Amino acid sequence: MGRHRGTPLPDDASDTPRRSGPDRRRRGRGGAFAALAAACAILLALGLCGWLLFERQGGCGGEDIPVTVAAAPEIAPVLSDLATAFNDERRAIEGRCVRVEVHAADPADVAYAITGAGATSGRTDSDVWVPDSTLWQRIVQRDSADSEVTGTGTSLARSPLLLAQGPGALATPAEDADRAVSWETLLPTAAPSGEDLGVQVVDPLRSSSGLATLALVHGAIGGGDTSSPQLIAALQNLQREVAADETSAFEALQDGSAPLMVLSEQAALRYNAEHPDSPARVGYPQDGTYTLDYPYLLRTDDALVARGAEIFRTRLIRQEAQSAVRAAGFRSADGSANASQLDGQYGFRLTPPDDLPTPSNGAVTSLLRAWNRLQLNSRMLTVLDISGSMAEVVPGAGLTRMQVTTQAATQGLEMFPSDAEIGLWEFSVRIDGDRDHRELVPIRPLGQEVDGTTQQEELGSALAEIEPEPDGDTGLYDTILAAYREMTDSYRADRVNTILVLTDGNNDDDQSVSLEGLLDTLREEFDPDRPVSVISISFGPGVDPEPLRQVAEATHGAAYTTDDPTEIGDIFLEGFALRVAEDE
Repeated sequence: MGRHRGTPLPDDASDTPRRSGPDRRRRGRGGAFAALAAACAILLALGLCGWLLFERQGGCGGEDIPVTVAAAPEIAPVLSDLATAFNDERRAIEGRCVRVEVHAADPADVAYAITGAGATSGRTDSDVWVPDSTLWQRIVQRDSADSEVTGTGTSLARSPLLLAQGPGALATPAEDADRAVSWETLLPTAAPSGEDLGVQVVDPLRSSSGLATLALVHGAIGGGDTSSPQLIAALQNLQREVAADETSAFEALQDGSAPLMVLSEQAALRYNAEHPDSPARVGYPQDGTYTLDYPYLLRTDDALVARGAEIFRTRLIRQEAQSAVRAAGFRSADGSANASQLDGQYGFRLTPPDDLPTPSNGAVTSLLRAWNRLQLNSRMLTVLDISGSMAEVVPGAGLTRMQVTTQAATQGLEMFPSDAEIGLWEFSVRIDGDRDHRELVPIRPLGQEVDGTTQQEELGSALAEIEPEPDGDTGLYDTILAAYREMTDSYRADRVNTILVLTDGNNDDDQSVSLEGLLDTLREEFDPDRPVSVISISFGPGVDPEPLRQVAEATHGAAYTTDDPTEIGDIFLEGFALRVAEDE
């Protein structure tokens, strides 16, 4: 019987004489193909069986090593794709597969979940944390002594902060590439005016871009004391309109309510991709900017999980992974970008802007304290002198003392948000029966509707109509005491309670409480747990500043004297700075 193809040769087959010629060559090729096919079948079977075996056992011969990654929402999709590719590679440690799972988590939620410093939502647990900025790492390490957050020195992506301008906004520096733009010029450091550009940020308590903007402005004005009037002015400009989150920021860009919005470069690219019919233009400040750096942070003390996280980290810094990061609109750790992403007609640049350093822990703490303190809204009773001396002209100003004070009050109103509560008294001597004061407008929120108008308009009208009493004296001390007790009795713990006295500064009511009696009463009744401060601004060359200085000292307030109406805005800013200084 002849041998069938594929039947094994006998042990002595090697001794069988070889055939020569074409027939031998045909049989040789056929045998090789048969052997190759058989080998492939065996390998395929082994591979299939091995795959089934591994899957049944949980992967790589045992239970997976799970590595969970909490990533900032904007970078989570690309990291999730990279994790899928990584998992397909079946990287093993001690025979167990490393399996990475990525979920989106707002960096503020993760930070506040670790420190307990604020409200959180969504899933915040993980073995690895990729926030959008090292700022969050510093906040966590500052506020949580037992934190297990450990830096690896790896930045997975970068995205510089810039200024974005929506299509509905008026012309701004973001529209003019040749115009020099700096953080200081974009965020005025003097009293607000009608020419301010209206730069908006996402809430610094929830956003790295917002918090970094505070640091950028602080640096632009030379750093130093965070209670300086210049910084207070910039913070107040920012606090006029704050986007609660990125969604709100995008809406403000689209409808034109935000002339300029501070965003990351990647966020601006995403906005344009989501709004092709209403794209934003961007501008890069000439004095450099802060760059979100997406650090890779460890949060686990499990040795195997940490090793798995390290293997995934090395995968993320490889060229193909960084190419995917660039395709998602980010820059690589070296600042390089995907040129096709950065459309020059909208102001994007391939060359990265100069990078400013990450603010220190101390600066972050002070800036957040200042922001929080200024956000604590105002409840203020403005007390305006209408005595006869207020009709006198301020030398060199061409205005009466009354005109200067009403201008000061009107200008000051523009510095408050619509939910600030402000009321108005006028005072002289016995202008309301035996009382030296008279209420013109009760304390109400500026935005509250009052008889078809708003509280702010009511105050503006009242200020415009105030006239000095030709023969009126100045019942300063009785009025301060009455205002202090009014504000103490109606104290609001969720607000900064202040009395603002606008006067020519000299008490000439011989029937009033004495200065000593006033000071003794204020010191006795002042409650540090329910503080009411007296801030005064007095005008004219004959003003004696000492009595009001002592009143300010007794109530932890401030007293200012000036002949120059142009200083009014700065004086108001110094008054606001007291809020921050109290916490220093």
